[in-house]
Amino acid sequence: MGSTEDLVYPQIIFQYSNGFLVSKVMFTACELGVFDLLLESGQPLSLDVIATRLGTSIMGMERLLDACVGLKLLAVELRQEGAFYRNTEISNIYLTKSSPKSQYHIMMYYSNTVYLCWHYLTDAVREGRNQYERAFGISSKDLFGAMYRSEDEMLKFLAGQNSIWSICGRDVLTAFDLSPFTWIYDLGGGGGALAQECVSLYPNCMVTIYDLPNVVQVAKERLVPQEERRIAFHEGDFFKDSIPEADLYILSKILHDWDDEKCGQLLAAVHKACRPGGGVLLVESLLAEDKSGPVETQLYSLNMLVQTEGKERTAAEYSELLRAAGFRELRVRRTGKLYDAVLGRK
Repeated sequence: MGSTEDLVYPQIIFQYSNGFLVSKVMFTACELGVFDLLLESGQPLSLDVIATRLGTSIMGMERLLDACVGLKLLAVELRQEGAFYRNTEISNIYLTKSSPKSQYHIMMYYSNTVYLCWHYLTDAVREGRNQYERAFGISSKDLFGAMYRSEDEMLKFLAGQNSIWSICGRDVLTAFDLSPFTWIYDLGGGGGALAQECVSLYPNCMVTIYDLPNVVQVAKERLVPQEERRIAFHEGDFFKDSIPEADLYILSKILHDWDDEKCGQLLAAVHKACRPGGGVLLVESLLAEDKSGPVETQLYSLNMLVQTEGKERTAAEYSELLRAAGFRELRVRRTGKLYDAVLGRK
């Protein structure tokens, strides 16, 4: 009779080695429109109908749908005339384009961009640098020039980030009471979803999205409702241009893009601009102090390796960066979700 190790370890190895297959099943079903079609139909559909409406082979679609059933993304009902498929609740909420909590855009960004960079993870580990040159044949000296290499790519990224904040934004913005801060700058605020969540939670505040000119234009024209008067925009590069005075600066998933030197440079500029009594809110996925987890954050840190110049950090590491820049009264809140919050005061 085999040992416990013989039974458990191979299963774990198989599970991990098949992880990328699981991801591609979900990405492919999203890209083909499986979940959207089933939501719009309002009733279970047969294999033949799904394949015909989405323009795929019956053989390929059958295998994709059955894999989605196995992953609990679809449910199947066997009738006399064949198998009929419908969405599960999780797919209706997170995988359909029309849902307020849709993660469709971040799925497409991972499928079409992140996966290509991760193909060169071995090279990234060997060299200690991102892999845009190998993945896309472009220089990564200008990091966001590489990330925003076309308007379509930029829109995919911004829409993907917005989808993350649709489910995580409230957690990080209520980790601390931000109501005392009335004038807020969202540095690198991108598509504006976090700013919109902020003005919804704190009606007395005004939020300015500070980002690169091309990002601001896309956010203004396509992502932030024009009738939202409590959100303003500021075009600039916060590593090169001045940062205006404010009560609070939000840096959501910003510092993890950069090494300690550039983080220190940015935080020093923020501290200089910050009003007395004001503060800075860092929104990041925090590693445990011994870096033993969470596994999602460990994987994000590898993603920073293949895509950026930065890494994920512990609460102590972020706190040290804040102290070095002059911030005090540091507080950390772990939300129990994907992203956590660190607040420093001037």
